[in-house]
Order: sequence, then structure tokens, then C-alpha cells
Amino acid sequence: MTRSVHAATLLLALAVGGCASLAPPVPEAVPAIPTQWPLPATTVEANAPADAGQVAAPGITAADIGWREFFADPALDTLIAQALEHNRDLRIAVLNIERARVQYRIQRADQIPSIGISGIASQGGGPGNLAPDAYSVRLGLTDFELDFFGRVRDLSRVALQRYFAQSETRRVAQLALIAEVANAYLTLAGDQALLQVAQATLTNQSDAFRLTQRRHELGAVSGLDLEQARTTVETARADAARFAGQVAQDINALNLLVGGPVDMDLLPTGFNGGIIGITALPAGLPSEVLLRRPDVLAAEHRLRAANANIGAARAAFFPSIRLTAAVGLASDALTRLASGGAGFSTLQPQINLPIFDSGRLQGDLDVAKADQDIALAEYEKAIQTGFREVADALALTRTLSAQREAQLTLLAAATRANDLSLARYQAGRDSYLVQLVTQRTLYAAQQALVSTRAAEQTNRVTLYKVLGGGWYERSQ
Repeated sequence: MTRSVHAATLLLALAVGGCASLAPPVPEAVPAIPTQWPLPATTVEANAPADAGQVAAPGITAADIGWREFFADPALDTLIAQALEHNRDLRIAVLNIERARVQYRIQRADQIPSIGISGIASQGGGPGNLAPDAYSVRLGLTDFELDFFGRVRDLSRVALQRYFAQSETRRVAQLALIAEVANAYLTLAGDQALLQVAQATLTNQSDAFRLTQRRHELGAVSGLDLEQARTTVETARADAARFAGQVAQDINALNLLVGGPVDMDLLPTGFNGGIIGITALPAGLPSEVLLRRPDVLAAEHRLRAANANIGAARAAFFPSIRLTAAVGLASDALTRLASGGAGFSTLQPQINLPIFDSGRLQGDLDVAKADQDIALAEYEKAIQTGFREVADALALTRTLSAQREAQLTLLAAATRANDLSLARYQAGRDSYLVQLVTQRTLYAAQQALVSTRAAEQTNRVTLYKVLGGGWYERSQ
């Protein structure tokens, strides 16, 4: 067989290889979720105060809102940027993407023949020199599989879809990191505000206790009144110590998320209702926006990988053809190899037809089908989980807004009640027990308002995250 025939055979084999695929159609997911959210898809009520955020332009979804636009606090933006650069968990996710990309390159290389140059030299010896000297140099490929049934290409698709899934997993890690930094920042701000309330209460109650103590020494109040006043002081003192410890823990959590010590100038000194500048979702937002969530996209790519793996398992039932071919020169003298060597060419196809394998191939196919069923169930579950998370965040958006308004009214009423009770006590018209009750009510109302504001802000971050926001640094 001449070199031209060998070359033509090789080109024909490469042309027909990989033209077929035995993978089934990708199954359609049926997550069984409503087309609309159970609540109106608005994050801000019509009568919400100005610090609740602005209304988004029609057609803009949370996934298109950059995190620098969403978070209005420059210090928080700086912390998030530092975390994205230095956080170890995110770095691991990026390295996993690189690993998946290299694995795809390795698998894809099987679709292309590996061509190399080799040289062989042998020298004869012994009586009569029965084995003459021989030298050869050859150019060829070794053990290249002709992909008539698409097995190699399907395996390459598996690696590609896994690479895509790993890329989406990195986006999941980034969204989670942004949300964790924001929530840790809000937790610190809330604890700082609670610490300030406790310290202010401790100062006020300490002053009041000293007055009560002097009145007790003068015989104006009883020992019971004195000890009741002492309980308010020690309660505030214990709360101040407890919140101071929580603030220290919150700072340690931020240090871990950011990947290093945080500049103290970037830390919040209290709770500010304008920390989050979330925009409102447009009314009637369909639940299909969940398909843009990176965890849902990652599950979809894993489903596609499992589907392609079925094609590779099916192709293993059919004959496989492996090709070894070479062209070169041979001579009995190394000096005449280039000028006087004899040309040669070889073509060695190897055909393997599975006949009896004790059910191994069928087992591989059954495992591949089971993996596809699992991947489909995980894809549907990812959609269902996303729908529930968004629905929960929307529900809390409305209830927390109403709760905040009620807490504001309660705080105003508790403040007035405390002022009136103090005036009546100083006028001798009420006992100190009434004043003690109003003081505790006011203190609890102040703490509850801070906690409600923090919960409302945290829920906004959650809603932004579960709708797939946080990937872009700035909106296009």
C-alpha cells in the first residue's frame, strides 16, 4: 500500500469519525412550580419610607443589578471587593474551575490523533553477524480511536458540561460570599446599635439609681425601690457586656470572610437604615427568572453531562476501531538514512467487537441512566428550592415592613409612657414599680426596633441573592 493510499485512508477515517452520537435527547424538567410568585413581586410597599430603596426600571431583574449599585455603603463595597480578592473559599472555587478546564482539554485531545516522531537503531553482533545493523525514523500516530459511534465525542461533551457546571458553582460561591459579607456587616452594625442602646440605658439608669440611692438615704423611698432601681442598672450592664462580646465576634467573622484583618475605619459604628440600596422588583416578575440562578444553571449542566454519558455508554456496545499508522525511512547504515534510506509506510487498524463481558457494559449503561435520573431530579429540586427561597424572602419583605412600622409606633408610645410615668413618680402619684415597668418596656422597644431593622436589611440581601444578583460588579 502506497503512502498516498495510507494518507487518504487516514483522512477518510478522521472525516467520518465523531459524526454520530447515541446520546438521547435531554429530558425536560417538570419542577411543578407556579408561573408567578405567591405574593406580588414588589420589595417595597407603596407607602414605604425613603430608606427602603428606589423602584427599579421595568425589565430590570436582580441578576442585572451590580452589587456596587445594590449596596449603597462605600465601606461595605470595599469589604466585598477585598473578600472577592482574598477569600480562600472563593479561591478554591476558581482553582476547581481551572482543574475542570484542564480535564476538558485532556478529554478533548482524544478526538485528535497524536502524531510523533520516533527513531529506532539496532546493531548486530555475535559470530557471523547474523543480525545486521538497522536504522529507521518514522512519523505516525499510535492507537487512535476512530469515533464512528461518538463515544469519544460524548465523553468530551461530558467534560465540557462539567466544566460549565464548575464555572456556575464558582458563581454560586461568589454570590454566597457577597451575601455573607453583607450579612456579617449588617450583624455587626446591629450589634453595635444594640450596644449603644445598652450603654445609653446603663448611663441613664446609673444616674437614676444614684438619685434613688440618695433619696433612700434621706428616707424618701423604700429599700424595695432602691433594689428595683438596681436591677435595671445591672440588666443594662450585663447587656452591654454581652453585646460587646458579640461585636468582637462579628469583627472576627468579617476578618475570616475578607481574608485578612479589616481596617477599623471600614467597620460600621451603628445601624444605619440606608446601608442597603435595593431596588424594587417589577410587578408580575415571572418565576422563570430562577433559570438564571447559577445553582440552577450548574444543575442543568450536570444533567447535560449525565445525558452525554449515556451516549458514551451506548457506544461501548458497538465495535471500536483503533488505528496505528506510520511513514518513514529505513537503512542499514546511519549515515545513509537521510540520503539512501528506503521509504516505508504501515497501517495497522485494530477492531474490537464486544461479545461477552459478563454484563459490564450493560451495567455501565444502567449506571449512566441512573445518573441521568438523579441529575434530572437535582435540577428540578434546584428550581423548586429557588422558588421557595424567593417566595420566603418576598413574604418576609411585606411582614418585616409592617413589623418595622409597628415597632416605630411602639417605641414612640413607650417613650411617651416612660416620660409620663417618670413625671408621676417624681410627683409622688405612682410607685417606683410603675416607673420600672415603663423603663423596661422602653428598653425592650428600642432593642426590638434595632433587631427588626437588621432583619429587614438582611432579608433584602437574601432576596437579592436568591434572585441571582451579585454576579456583576456594575450593571451594564
